Amino acid sequence: MTFKPSTWYPIAAVLSVLNLVGAGFAVGQGEPMHAAIHVGLGVAFGLWAQRLRQAPGGSDLHARLEALEIEVNNLRGELSEMQERLDFAERLLAQGQEAPRVNPPR
Repeated sequence: MTFKPSTWYPIAAVLSVLNLVGAGFAVGQGEPMHAAIHVGLGVAFGLWAQRLRQAPGGSDLHARLEALEIEVNNLRGELSEMQERLDFAERLLAQGQEAPRVNPPR
């Protein structure tokens, strides 16, 4: 079974709200310690829900990073090939300038 943030986010949000409502009832009953525990749990579940909402899937992030790495390697290969072609063209142009002309223009 895989951990899916999209499944756990609503659960964490509901638990956060229920604990905050429970804190209200505990305050109404005159039990401050009980209310403090509910507030702490409500905040903890709320922070967890926020983190689940912001965090992309770990495997998705890994797959995107791997795809980016492959793309960078492809671009490096293409750049290397372009540099070789440029060097070859420069050598051809340099050889063409060194060749003596039979009838130089006047």
